Amino acid sequence: MSGRKGFVVAGTHSGCGKTSVALGLMGALARNGLRVQPFKCGPDFIDPGHHALASARSGEPVPSHNLDGWMLAPETNRALFIRHASDADVAVVEGVMGLFDGFSATNETGSTAQLAKMLDLPVILVVDARSMARSAAALVAGYAGFDRDLSIAGVIFNRVGSENHADLLREAMTLMPGIPVLGCLPRDESVTVPSRHLGLTTAEEEPDPALYSRLADWVAANINLDALLAALPVHEDEPNFEPVPPLGGVRIGLARDEAFCFYYEENLRLLRAAGARLVEFSPIRDRSLPEVDGLYFGGGYPELYAFELGQNNRLRRDIKAFCESGGPAYAECGGFMYLMDDIITNRGRYPMCGVFPCRAEMGDRFRALGYREITTTRDSLLGPAGTVARGHEFHYSTLRDNEQARALEPIYAMSGRKGPLDAAEGFLSGNVLGSYVHLHFGSCPNVPAALVEACRVHSPSQPPAA
Repeated sequence: MSGRKGFVVAGTHSGCGKTSVALGLMGALARNGLRVQPFKCGPDFIDPGHHALASARSGEPVPSHNLDGWMLAPETNRALFIRHASDADVAVVEGVMGLFDGFSATNETGSTAQLAKMLDLPVILVVDARSMARSAAALVAGYAGFDRDLSIAGVIFNRVGSENHADLLREAMTLMPGIPVLGCLPRDESVTVPSRHLGLTTAEEEPDPALYSRLADWVAANINLDALLAALPVHEDEPNFEPVPPLGGVRIGLARDEAFCFYYEENLRLLRAAGARLVEFSPIRDRSLPEVDGLYFGGGYPELYAFELGQNNRLRRDIKAFCESGGPAYAECGGFMYLMDDIITNRGRYPMCGVFPCRAEMGDRFRALGYREITTTRDSLLGPAGTVARGHEFHYSTLRDNEQARALEPIYAMSGRKGPLDAAEGFLSGNVLGSYVHLHFGSCPNVPAALVEACRVHSPSQPPAA
């Protein structure tokens, strides 16, 4: 195939099946010998892990990258997209929520539609067609007419009940001759990705190659891939020749396993570009801390592995000793919970690292959800006071309200969709910063450099920055 093609897989609403369709398309295109580069619109961490496995090349996962119209500037999104898509045959961007849903109910900020226009990519609309025939055409007409600047290259009907149902849907869409029906996907519970309280189960927990194969089979049997590709324009981006940064000398330990797997790939790239050498370790399995100059704990599901984490006494002691010695550490959400005294679940209370003298208690519904902008009120690992960065918050646990929790020092002034939030966030304990907010470092490029420099300063073996 000459030149790169790309498209956005968007849904009419959350739960219409766009993730299953996106994964099936990635797998089917990759199986046809095309180099597929996956992306995810929005702040989600879980879908990209599945993308990487569905798009694998020669058995090697292809990292998926988050794009976001609210967290990141337009030029940052475009540069990130071109950087990773320029050597691919097909770029597949999975949308977020419904096509027009995002940060606001009245404008397009943070929506799939905004990102599609920003990247000049056509949309393939996934419609849950259960119990619909002619009404499906009316629904598509509404989406197609809502924003005339958006290009819809075709529609895929999902959860189709029978061949007769598929025929009715295709017949109804003759009323919309400008939007081709690219496929009708039958209901099939075997291609459903299991889910839990924060969303789908992660690819890191129980990788199931057979699931991606079933999804690819499902798509290949019911979607005309040749027609899909033919409907897409060709993009001739300038090749990306960014120099590969030399292997950094500042060693930052990256907690990465089934319990801690929520990382934006761009955050890791930016840390490497700033001079970090990321040293992965598993808080579940590794019995000692590797030799590092700093630590980075991402989010994940520590509550599901609280027993295993609590049983790894030596590593917990190593981490606490490192932090108490002045070692810099940055922890987000699940990583922040891991650095507390305890995690309380419905199964009991489990000891964690004890860096922050408080405990996290799991609830049965989310305690916070939404985009966040933070401004630091004092110097920290993220840079000088006044550093502004953007991210997202979504968790079911909360700090148990006690004297120890109230004594924590918050350094984030935080705002959300409706303006300033009266919530304590961004806590310091020595040279350790913990927060429930997942920051995207692309929203403030000075942050990774500041974090790496803080680790360099702590390391007795590293010369000061020039």
